[in-house]
Amino acid sequence: MSLPDAPAEEHRSIAGTFGDRVRGVAGSAGDGWSAPTPVGDWQARDVVRHLVEWFPAFLAGGSDIELAPGPSVDEDPVGAWEHHAAAVQAVLDDPASADVMFAHPRLPAMPLPQAVSQFYTQDVFMHTWDLARATGQDDRLDDDRCRTMFLGMEPMDEMLRQSGQYGARVPVADDAPWQDKLIGFIGRDPHWRA
Repeated sequence: MSLPDAPAEEHRSIAGTFGDRVRGVAGSAGDGWSAPTPVGDWQARDVVRHLVEWFPAFLAGGSDIELAPGPSVDEDPVGAWEHHAAAVQAVLDDPASADVMFAHPRLPAMPLPQAVSQFYTQDVFMHTWDLARATGQDDRLDDDRCRTMFLGMEPMDEMLRQSGQYGARVPVADDAPWQDKLIGFIGRDPHWRA
């Protein structure tokens, strides 16, 4: 089943799934937040930290929208994520956001909901696999979305690699599932285990 395309509904679905994985860490045995992840040098807590910390500055850099800070990821990763996800959802649910142009100095101008979807919601989608795999939870991603993202990103391989946002591509079989192709493309080993 494919995820919705409208930015607000897309975020509600993807952030909701990520939130389920965040709450799943809190319910795991031991200190699941210290678990290693497929991202080198990151623990599970750092996946949440990454999403909660980079996006507010990005949003403010291309608009006049500032998200209020929430709980500390170190002290309350679940609360930090829930506060952050709700704040982003409120921006997307606001009808006025559709008319806001996002004008970040490093990007072409685009409608705010499109910018959130393209740069942030897709990041949440990919990091869902990191958190789930690190903490032994269901790491299956939407197959259609994996296919669409992989086919859209592959032609930009060199540019994306030079941006420093992705590690070296991990080769996978030509007939690998779309999820494995996407995960390998962004520099993760699809067979990684903690």
